Amino acid sequence: MAVSLLTALIALGLLHLQPQLAHWRGDGGFRRWVAQLADTSGPGRVLLTLLVPVALCLLAIWSIRLLPMADLLRLIFSLVVLLYCFGPHAYEADLEAILKAPDGASREAAAQALSDDGDPVAWNAVAVGEAAAYAALRRRFGVLLWFFALGPAGALLYRLAQTLGRDASLGLDPEARSLSRAFAHGLDWLPAQLMVFTLALVGHWDAVIGAWRQWHQQALPSSWLREGPGFLGAAARADIQIDIEAGDGYAEERSDVLAELRRLRSALLRALLAWLSVVALIVLAGWLS
Repeated sequence: MAVSLLTALIALGLLHLQPQLAHWRGDGGFRRWVAQLADTSGPGRVLLTLLVPVALCLLAIWSIRLLPMADLLRLIFSLVVLLYCFGPHAYEADLEAILKAPDGASREAAAQALSDDGDPVAWNAVAVGEAAAYAALRRRFGVLLWFFALGPAGALLYRLAQTLGRDASLGLDPEARSLSRAFAHGLDWLPAQLMVFTLALVGHWDAVIGAWRQWHQQALPSSWLREGPGFLGAAARADIQIDIEAGDGYAEERSDVLAELRRLRSALLRALLAWLSVVALIVLAGWLS
């Protein structure tokens, strides 16, 4: 766990200091692999598509243990995998592109990069904030949770599952697409739940938890497997709406998209620091025990 925490801190620091690292995290190799499996379909295609890269990752980790300076080499390998899994788009760079765009049309165009499903993002505080929350889940929090839980192979499985389940251009057959999307949603469930509670802690507790409860009361059982973790979107919308309503009584004075995006970005950063702090406490407890 200590090595995983160190790896995560180095990766996040590198992305903060060198945002251009995001440019090499394309999906070209994975797309070619998916195309090579065009003769298969259904569950078999999903299984092969995801299992082979993850198995190769596990094999690489096992092989590194046999080499001199294995700990250092494993850290470097884990760092490379984690940097790849934080893609394919640079989360912070996408937010900065919105905030620094020179005009409204440019900002609205930049906001579309937050969508991993290809769905359009409307230019209003609630819609942009919700898209930013989902982007944070799939480009930061989800990757980190499975990295801490299962190591580089877990982070790689999460990243590839999200790509396979959400990128319509990969040309999967209907059965494989439905299964891969459900699997991606399944991997989203735990980090999304933890994100809601962390966002409540660093934001507006009553509004966030209230929206989370209402979503679960109204949603059909297991609907999140088909539609995704909508409770996270509901929580993000509630957090933004309560902030707008907490202004001076005039929503138009507090519903500025850029201002709300800055506030949400700060809240998500505090949530990320909270996650890292919990992991650090776990590591410290292990050292003291």
